[in-house]
Amino acid sequence: MSPSERPVAVVGAGAAGLLAALTAARTGAPVVLLERTSDGGRKILISGGGRCNILPSVPHPERFVTDSSAHVLKRILRSWPLAEQRAFFEHELAMRLVVEDETGKLFPESNRARDVRDRLAQRVREAGARVWLDATVRGVSPPTEGTPRWRIDLDDAPTLEAAAVVLATGGLSVPATGSDGIGIGIARGLGHEIRPTYPALTPLLADPPVHADLAGISLTVTIQAPGARPRFSTTDGFLFTHRGYSGPSVLDASHLAVRSGLAGRERQPLTVRWTARDFDAWERDLTEGRGAVGTLVGRALPARLADRILHEAGVAPTESLARLAREPRRRLAALLADYPLPWTGDEGYRKAEVTGGGVALEEVDPRTLESRRHPGLFFCGEILDAFGPIGGHNFQWAWATGRAAGAAAAASLSASDPR
Repeated sequence: MSPSERPVAVVGAGAAGLLAALTAARTGAPVVLLERTSDGGRKILISGGGRCNILPSVPHPERFVTDSSAHVLKRILRSWPLAEQRAFFEHELAMRLVVEDETGKLFPESNRARDVRDRLAQRVREAGARVWLDATVRGVSPPTEGTPRWRIDLDDAPTLEAAAVVLATGGLSVPATGSDGIGIGIARGLGHEIRPTYPALTPLLADPPVHADLAGISLTVTIQAPGARPRFSTTDGFLFTHRGYSGPSVLDASHLAVRSGLAGRERQPLTVRWTARDFDAWERDLTEGRGAVGTLVGRALPARLADRILHEAGVAPTESLARLAREPRRRLAALLADYPLPWTGDEGYRKAEVTGGGVALEEVDPRTLESRRHPGLFFCGEILDAFGPIGGHNFQWAWATGRAAGAAAAASLSASDPR
């Protein structure tokens, strides 16, 4: 790179970093994209079961989680509306998206996550950005009077000088993809407030695994968190595993469980409503129905789960509904509508889809994602203190923040001219 060039250095080639690099390069600014792995975008590749749930079809800003300002979070999300994000992929990247009817998730028509990653990487290069793979960043130093550019220390490579830096390093989740939290450490070292980090959207464990015999059973349920503030309820898929519980509903509730453990509080209770029927509806059906109890419950639930709940309620499957006494009837209705989920731990960062916590949103300008402490430093993606539910919402956050940071970093070049 010519010494006269003052590049935007984007650290991290995940979803947010690719968008930041592409957006900056399309302005004509010199851009260097630094990626520690041999390819980049590995979380894109594994998302959506290898299909890549690019976006949700409906935005849900109220379901995002942050320990920072909710107002700032929503303002950032509004900076690039969902409809415009979809148009970007379909028109500018020529990637048709289709809605999965049962979930409302948007996927590429090809159903191939690799197509998403490769198309973005291709457009980054076509826009003129230089991509340095296997480039491990060890530190980032701000400009000084004697060194008026940002300095990026790399393993086995000369120090890179840049006019602006975009930290898109992700968090700590799924370390097998290259996430190691270095960006959070860099941000902390530069004086930024970091909200405590924790694994989010991660499966829950039960020790002992009291439901191991139900492993493989999946169904749509509603999970609630009694006593949580704000009130929490989610309806989505649920999966019994050999070690505990997974599925979108469990992942969406997991941050409440994880955080209660980290805070040393009593474990956050989680209850499961196994069907669309609440307690009153079940009690009515159990009171007014005819035939055997097992037949009624078996029509609503997978057989092994129905048998398990009947056993826990102390009700024989062959018991006549007409003869079912009030106490066992109400006990069974409660287990069907408000089943206490006996979780004891979680799968941690190894299986967490995102990292909770990170750089406090108050530390950045919500319009540009520029640091309020260090002009010329920008943040985007998972490194920031915000995450959304399962269903493409975290890609929505990555695309929006990556675009904003990349555009602002490119625009800052003239202001940071050291000459």
